[in-house]
Amino acid sequence: MMTKAGVSKLPDLPNIDPALFAKPSNTHFEAVATSTHAPHILLLYGSLRERSFSRLLTFEAQRLLNAFGAETRVFNPEGLPLPDGHPEHHPKVQELRDLATWSEGMVWTSPERHGAMTGIMKMQIDWIPLSIGSVRPTQGKTLAVMEVSGGSQSFNAVNQLRILGRWMRMITIPNQSSVAKAFLEFDEAGRMKPSSYYERVVDVMEELVKFTLLTRDVSRYLVDRYSERRETAEELSKRVNLKSI
Repeated sequence: MMTKAGVSKLPDLPNIDPALFAKPSNTHFEAVATSTHAPHILLLYGSLRERSFSRLLTFEAQRLLNAFGAETRVFNPEGLPLPDGHPEHHPKVQELRDLATWSEGMVWTSPERHGAMTGIMKMQIDWIPLSIGSVRPTQGKTLAVMEVSGGSQSFNAVNQLRILGRWMRMITIPNQSSVAKAFLEFDEAGRMKPSSYYERVVDVMEELVKFTLLTRDVSRYLVDRYSERRETAEELSKRVNLKSI
């Protein structure tokens, strides 16, 4: 029995506030206007080396995204301070946060170092808050993950990046890229050589653009949650940012 569109009396769910319990419906998707601008994609990489293969792979991904019709920005992590080591108004922190807010999707590319993502990669994610007031700069946005390694192919870094993407409430696409022995995959000019690794990067970027086009206009509805509808913006900010830690 329904009291109004999408809300029931829920006689068997006494812990539910019926005024805030909404039944999902296709009509919520049909009523959304379709954006016509190019998808906004932010790319992050996790190394400061002069010849950084994660940066070279990021630039290769950027070229592909541009060809697929996206508008892209690459964040240079050089000069970004350690989390909690400087105030939030540090210029590099603000640059990163502004880009995160601007984006509709992201690409995270990390080297694998000692079996894990690099600290430089993690540091960038740590500077992006789960919530700024009532705004979540990453929630509902798409994400593609990639890694480079100096030895045999591994998936440790991309697996960790997927965990981070879930924590940041992002829609991480199914495909991913792991480039083994990266020092063999780029020429002297820094361009990626033809290979199955390169074709996988093409696949990942194509998939990212498709998922971004599919979800960007409905992402707010997709991540609208019952529990958070019961919280005020101030209470939500306090809980997700955990300022006391």
